[in-house]
Amino acid sequence: MEKVLIATQKPFSKQAVEEIRSILAPEGYGLETLEKYGSEEELCDAVTDAVALIVRSDKVTAKVLEAARELKIVVRAGAGYDNLDLAACTAHGVIAMNTPGQNSNAVAELALALMVFMSRNQFNPGTGRELKGRTLGLQAYGHVGRLVAGIARGFGMKVQAFDPYLTTEQIESDGTKAVSSMDELYSTSDFVSLHIPATPETKGSIGYALISKMPKGATLVNTARKEIINEEELEKVLAEREDLKYVADVAPANYATLREKFGLRVFATPKKMGAETAEANENAGTAAARQIVGFLKHGETRFQVNR
Repeated sequence: MEKVLIATQKPFSKQAVEEIRSILAPEGYGLETLEKYGSEEELCDAVTDAVALIVRSDKVTAKVLEAARELKIVVRAGAGYDNLDLAACTAHGVIAMNTPGQNSNAVAELALALMVFMSRNQFNPGTGRELKGRTLGLQAYGHVGRLVAGIARGFGMKVQAFDPYLTTEQIESDGTKAVSSMDELYSTSDFVSLHIPATPETKGSIGYALISKMPKGATLVNTARKEIINEEELEKVLAEREDLKYVADVAPANYATLREKFGLRVFATPKKMGAETAEANENAGTAAARQIVGFLKHGETRFQVNR
């Protein structure tokens, strides 16, 4: 029986693992788990004889791929896949995939929760503000962005988006206003919610020039990746603009300094929480299992992210 390995420093729920097993077992695949491991060497040892690998935010490096002599496919259970060394996957003949859309609702709900949290002074005493009537700007309008828009409209917010990969008609098909530029998005939004991946083009791209354009009292919300923020420039603009706020699902490297300087104007969750729901856990894990079966049995590569 060929081996499929789940390697997760942040484990799936027991129910999710059993759901994954129930998909793989009838197809002739044995499932093993490596949970809460402490080193890359442990992963290298465990993956040696696996034909398929499922990870979450775990790093699949060239060293891991070198050790994985039987590996044919690795699936990142989630949308982002910057933890996979795609070039090394290709060099070793390994198909890399993600599971787009499976965590989207969990991330969307968290984005709105963070907006409420910051608008109410992180639930500390004092007068806060409501979301109703305020303008939300979405940077990227994919799975998560569209869900955030729908929830935000339920709060009575006005929603607009910028996405260079979509036409105005595609963005406005569900009632969201399309804006023509990043400058327009930032300068006209009370909240800007980030939903872009970490790529060579986007890393460090959100900095002083954009954030300083935000209206008085605005909040920047990051449930994407920490790498897209220019953290030094974020600190600079927060120092100059005492009305701005920043909230994130992953702490910036200078988080302690930001909290010390700016107090309740800054917040980051203790660990990345976007996909930390039972539903997202199961959805992403079972999607990964189905994609492994589809590839190994039928050669399906719909969600392949390397070439």
